[in-house]
Amino acid sequence: MRVLLVGSGGREHALAACLSRSPELEALFIAPGNPGMAPLGTLVPIAADDVAALVAFAKEQRIDLVVPGPEAPLVAGLTDLCIEAGIACAGPSQAASALEGSKSFTKDVADAAGIPTARWERFEEAEPALAFVRRRGAPIVIKADGLAAGKGVIVAQTLEEAEAAIIDILTDRSFGEAGASIVIEECLVGQEVSLFAFCSDSEAVLIGAARDHKRIGEGDTGPNTGGMGAISPPPHFDREAQEQALDIMVRPMLAEMVRRGTPFRGIIFAGLMLTDAGPKLIEYNVRFGDPEAQALLIRLDSDLLPVLKALAEGRLDNASIRFTDEASISIVLAARGYPGTPVKGGAIRGIERAEAVPGVSVFQAGTALRDGVLVASGGRVLTVCAKAETAVQARARAYEGVAAIEWEDGIFRRDIGL
Repeated sequence: MRVLLVGSGGREHALAACLSRSPELEALFIAPGNPGMAPLGTLVPIAADDVAALVAFAKEQRIDLVVPGPEAPLVAGLTDLCIEAGIACAGPSQAASALEGSKSFTKDVADAAGIPTARWERFEEAEPALAFVRRRGAPIVIKADGLAAGKGVIVAQTLEEAEAAIIDILTDRSFGEAGASIVIEECLVGQEVSLFAFCSDSEAVLIGAARDHKRIGEGDTGPNTGGMGAISPPPHFDREAQEQALDIMVRPMLAEMVRRGTPFRGIIFAGLMLTDAGPKLIEYNVRFGDPEAQALLIRLDSDLLPVLKALAEGRLDNASIRFTDEASISIVLAARGYPGTPVKGGAIRGIERAEAVPGVSVFQAGTALRDGVLVASGGRVLTVCAKAETAVQARARAYEGVAAIEWEDGIFRRDIGL
């Protein structure tokens, strides 16, 4: 098969590593990719959200399957354009991608499907939102309704923080159109986990689960980020519990999407909170998570390519996915200043030394080549992953890999997996 992988982050690097091993792969193109992905396929200088150019390239190169990594091209209608061009795409339609593109849409679907989730309200103007939080008090959660690269969620511990978040999003428009409206919801308490499944219409096949570490600081402090590390599988959420969660959180949603005339076909990522009252839905994403994908995919023990092709064609009954029983961990190295303005341009060395540690893989994200030297060019720059028989061993290997990397401006959490 001739495959076009869309994206440039650590998630896409992990996907490229899996796809490149497939005996069914004839050629792999990656748009736009990053320097770490260059040995795995042909990099194509097309932005991930330039869906028209991506489809034109796919037609020109006789692509058999498009594999979207990030959410932006899906929300922009990549799958719809691929279908019009007669090209298989392993992702949901633009209408179904609203599950990630609009948090209020997700809440409406969850309520209609009877899926347990936090109580919520939607606001477009600051004054009613401020009055609402003053009545409800804190802690309370403020979310930009649209796509905000994983940074549009503020868990306000005080009323002052909630008011500041509302003004920041609705008045100052810190997230642009993504913050034209907000969702305010009750603050759920418990252990957060990420559940992944292949879905087609009313059917779902479990992939697995991970636990992300969203905040920038150790001890889960500071602002939210796109994710600073993940462990898989998460403690206290075994395979049986994951299957039960599919029945509660995913399959009813799929049935509701079919009822609405917008069936979902792709990868669903359900963010859940395991509360004392049982699991509750936080949000849906319509693709693999980052850095959860890196932690999951290094444990993959089967061929991913035919599974994605079957998914694109609605043949979940033929899908086969196997993972090793090992524990895994991913640790994100971000640039100093992230999630605000990251410091760019610093030289990065030692990736080869890190990958010499048994069980360690390093996936690149915000990197670039400058005069032959690898440099930082984004916020989240590297993901150092490791797998081992036990979680303790995997964690030790991963941090040994982190220690082998030389990058003056790199920051990371030292408590991932504790």
